[in-house]
Amino acid sequence: MTETHGSRPSVVIVGGGFGGINAAKALDEVADVTLVDPSDTFLHNLASWRALVEPEWLDRIFLPYDRLLAHGRFVRDRAVDADGAGVTLASGERLAADYVVLATGSSYPFPAKTDETDVAVARQRFLAAHDALRGSGHALVIGAGAAGLELAGEIKTAYPDKDVTLVDLADDILPGPYDQELRAELRRQLDGLGVRLVLGSPLRAVPDAPAATAAQVTVTTEAGEELTADIWFRAFGVTPATGFVTGSLAAARDDQGYLRVDDQLRVAGHENVYAIGDIADADRNMAATARLQAELLAANLTARITGAGEVSAYQKLPPLVAIPLGPEGGAGQLPGIDGVAGPEVIAQVKGRAMLMDTYDDLFNVEPVA
Repeated sequence: MTETHGSRPSVVIVGGGFGGINAAKALDEVADVTLVDPSDTFLHNLASWRALVEPEWLDRIFLPYDRLLAHGRFVRDRAVDADGAGVTLASGERLAADYVVLATGSSYPFPAKTDETDVAVARQRFLAAHDALRGSGHALVIGAGAAGLELAGEIKTAYPDKDVTLVDLADDILPGPYDQELRAELRRQLDGLGVRLVLGSPLRAVPDAPAATAAQVTVTTEAGEELTADIWFRAFGVTPATGFVTGSLAAARDDQGYLRVDDQLRVAGHENVYAIGDIADADRNMAATARLQAELLAANLTARITGAGEVSAYQKLPPLVAIPLGPEGGAGQLPGIDGVAGPEVIAQVKGRAMLMDTYDDLFNVEPVA
């Protein structure tokens, strides 16, 4: 049964990250889409570490939202409230909607992500971090999850003569539901690059100096080992961006700040409010899951709007990850591949282009010559 009532229904999408942009693009032909974000430019943060060591990537990873939609519109503003009938913005404007999609993502330490809404300021901050890293002799990376591993690999590949130490309180790298042989392969490659691992003992304190800036720092593990560096990076600390939700939507937040959703990604207790990506409790925080959730949401809303097709339930992805260690290195656990995906596969699927070609197409960007 169609819900158009003679006109295209309105969809307001809050957040222009991987989930928001994919949902907006997929719904642009069947609904009046309004995409809201406080910045006017999408940051392709999958390539942030690459831009840190190769700043020419800064010309590619910022993609203006006004290139995204053929029919819908983009509103540069910050949502301060949302409910089943629309979204209220910091400017005071109220956007009424038949459907509301919350896709505000998560915060993460710079330079993996940035909270700068001014692109020129964000670019300058990347360049300052690059200059600080380039002038350093020893980099300390705190956090040996996927982000920390990738960062350490990028630094060592770009600057083989730098000392890089990767620290984590866990006894091994890469927490999560991954095969141990993947960790063994990543450790083998990190050792080959010359990355030093210090695992199994928490730090007594993180450095006082701001991360990603030039500063002499010393940290000590609880085991008593002292580590020094002249720049450090924080590679831990994901926080879902759900602080703006109030009322009955806030009641759907769990104790970690994620919004509880059903198998159609509807926020608990709300028929026409959806949450996708890093703010939803549907799956792990990954760009790939955000994109797949956006695709499922768009297909289900299209079915509801047009009356054609059936709605589907979201299925959690099996454990998968692709971790480049520079453009030609890395390893992963990927569907359709038995065992560990090696550096040749990871370089092809992610490491060389960092998936930029996919998002250039989404934003209708001319290919780089």
